[in-house]
Amino acid sequence: MATVELLFFPDCPNVPAAREQLRRAFEAIGAPPRWTEVDVSSDGAPLHTRGYGSPSILVDGKDVTGAAPGGGSSCRIYAGSDVRGVPPLDSIVAALRASQPAPPSAGAASTLAVVPGALLSVLPVVSCPSCWPAYAGALSSLGVPFLMDTAWLLPITAGALVLALGGLAFRARRRRGFGPLALGAVAAAAVLLGKFTLELNAAVYAGTALLVAASVWNSWPKKQAPVCDACGCAPQATGS
Repeated sequence: MATVELLFFPDCPNVPAAREQLRRAFEAIGAPPRWTEVDVSSDGAPLHTRGYGSPSILVDGKDVTGAAPGGGSSCRIYAGSDVRGVPPLDSIVAALRASQPAPPSAGAASTLAVVPGALLSVLPVVSCPSCWPAYAGALSSLGVPFLMDTAWLLPITAGALVLALGGLAFRARRRRGFGPLALGAVAAAAVLLGKFTLELNAAVYAGTALLVAASVWNSWPKKQAPVCDACGCAPQATGS
């Protein structure tokens, strides 16, 4: 959470309005209101808060309007603010949103969903007795020796592939459509058939490669539509 500070002088008449403006800003971003208040006229005021007029609002140490300290012991005037004598609501909201970490995109989520299926698809089915000791040692070191048993490996691999397909289907219309999902379905079928029916490594490797390709295709950013500039489009009104 960002560090939000309300700077004020005790006799400033606009401090209550600034508190209410802060509450509205937190409500706008869907976060609980939380800030600290600093009397900049006191000797114990932090160094970075000194020099600002009252009231001022800092988010992570920066004034929400972009102004530098220099107002001194005076009330601040905010030209064009929706509430007289306090920072504009949209400036506070913008500063709060800029301080929040960006959530993972749908493309990143779908890419992560493909990882388990791709890893499990290349885990070999134990069909060669001479390889059992090597496989057992490797899997035991990972704490998953039960994966040597096809009865376990088949449902786990199938479940991971279903998870991968779900990731490709998630918000498909907003990204690359259903093409990556179709390619992923072909890849999953190739992995399952090649691994557990045909015992054909080439099909498994090809399916794994196709699954990765489907993930890359799905997560590849789409080009933004060109902005209509001076083409006769009617301007849209914006609101705070």
